Amino acid sequence: MTDLPFADGFAGSLTPGARPAVLVVDMMRAYFEPESPFCLPDDGCVQAASEVLVAARAAGVPVLHTLVRYGPDGVDGGVFVRKVPALRLLIGESELGQPMPAVAPLPGEPVVIKQYASAFFGTSLASTLQSLRVDTVVILGVSTSGCIRATAVDALQHGFVPLVVREAVGDREPAVHDASLYDLQAKYAEVISLTDTTAYLSGLGRSV
Repeated sequence: MTDLPFADGFAGSLTPGARPAVLVVDMMRAYFEPESPFCLPDDGCVQAASEVLVAARAAGVPVLHTLVRYGPDGVDGGVFVRKVPALRLLIGESELGQPMPAVAPLPGEPVVIKQYASAFFGTSLASTLQSLRVDTVVILGVSTSGCIRATAVDALQHGFVPLVVREAVGDREPAVHDASLYDLQAKYAEVISLTDTTAYLSGLGRSV
């Protein structure tokens, strides 16, 4: 990911557990449609995320999804919607709020509707993961500096090991993306490759 060294005291590591879940964060059309103000430079993270989902589903690993959606006038978005007015495009059942087909939820896969950056804030995600006896959260989606970072930090704070899949997350600015991954690895998560992720999930079989 980077050749930059970590400062003394930031070289710890987290060991993935035996009961992971995969969390697909906000992989909505808003991030991949050219006319959207949220649009990313490319959709490479979607294909990588799709590969993770294939491995997870084959191994019987739980898969959960988040989508952003606001009620009338975006009042449930509070000051966040005032700070980022483009979020008003996600009021109601908007086209931009629909999941990308390659990573869309399958029947039976939980979909968490959120209004803020973290998938844990104001949602039932933590209790759902706890009920599934999950110990590790494999995080995919967008954007690296926003919802991915916030979700990884909250996963750690809820006692889950966060694994951020390098190729399966994306941001609008490469420098911001790289800096966020660097900081996540230093303090809050394990940033792992797509190859290592699929090997980890495939090695679990259906024992989870």
